[in-house]
Amino acid sequence: MMVMMQVAEQKDTKVVLTKPFSLESGSDSDPSYRAPNLIRRVLALLKNVRPGSDLTKFQLPPVFNIPKSQLQCYGESVYSTRLDLLSRCNSGENPLERFTNVVAWSISTTRPSPFGIAPYNPILGETHHVSKGNLHVLLEQVSHNPPVSALHATDDKENIEMIWCQQPVPRFRGTSVEAQVLGKRQLKLLNHGETYEMNSPNLFIRILPVPGVDWVGNVNIKCLENGLEAKLSYRTSLFGGRGRYIRGQILDSSSTKVIYEVYGHWDSIVQVKDTDNGKEKEIYNAKEVISGLQAPIVKDSKSVWPTESGIVWGELSQAILNKDWEKAREVKQAVEERQRNMSRERDTKGLYTWTPKNFVVSYSKEAGWECSPIHKLVPPAPIIAQ
Repeated sequence: MMVMMQVAEQKDTKVVLTKPFSLESGSDSDPSYRAPNLIRRVLALLKNVRPGSDLTKFQLPPVFNIPKSQLQCYGESVYSTRLDLLSRCNSGENPLERFTNVVAWSISTTRPSPFGIAPYNPILGETHHVSKGNLHVLLEQVSHNPPVSALHATDDKENIEMIWCQQPVPRFRGTSVEAQVLGKRQLKLLNHGETYEMNSPNLFIRILPVPGVDWVGNVNIKCLENGLEAKLSYRTSLFGGRGRYIRGQILDSSSTKVIYEVYGHWDSIVQVKDTDNGKEKEIYNAKEVISGLQAPIVKDSKSVWPTESGIVWGELSQAILNKDWEKAREVKQAVEERQRNMSRERDTKGLYTWTPKNFVVSYSKEAGWECSPIHKLVPPAPIIAQ
């Protein structure tokens, strides 16, 4: 699954980067990161957790970790694609074509995830900075409790900007865990003066009766400038089987006229049907977009920030890849203890509010978390996505 990696020396540290989640990542055929007797171990891990509990502060042993941070997973969903769907969004000849392409791109950010293992919880101030072609992507962990991640991406050639603010809230449901992903995603096609706003589906981890991981819930995509809206529903199958359905509509919000019916599977083919003439067309093919993805490479190790995910967690990721679980436990505890020490030091100095380096962050009960990038453009990164 993720046995291929990129390692670059940086003084006494290593940048360890593993393959992104791809179409193959949800397969049960690769046991590389699966603990023995996985179901029993997951149930034992959660036996003292009450149903409905918020798992935000729940710390997993390294044997249950994928060798990458959640911050990297967010970034990968944007820059790790085999096809340039963002260019297609920009090149649409009319608002409906562009909107339909944005819907396809939004679906492409939904990635399969293996059962029973999870990425690391990012530490405060952790960053992830990667470029692919002219697209430059920068993420920062702007809050630790609650965990909030900010993303800013720009493509100066296509004149595209992307801003995300993500807050996962996982809760234990007795036989499942559902992680609600709060926050707003914006995609701006500046050449057309269009801003698309959307949310994320929720990650659903089913323990019983049939273990599996899927995305569920409703996703709304709106463009105020052209008045188009998509209402998508992500559905799963509780007893295994095909699952991973998408159903929905693309409509004109001013007249509520349904233009397209949307249907398919987000890990396979998604199609639309014209409600006027009944014509069908494919808008998304997961195999073409998110299969066979490769780990990013380090182009300039001296320019990688010390806060980069691949450095912060590099030693732990290497231990997990080597299946050296004793070393992994030591390293993970050391990273977490450093974060606690930094928090205590800030409290001692009276610095109770963390100031991110790349974003202005605010919170209100009405709007939730808002993350605004400080700089207009994201600079080219020393790490390159393949």
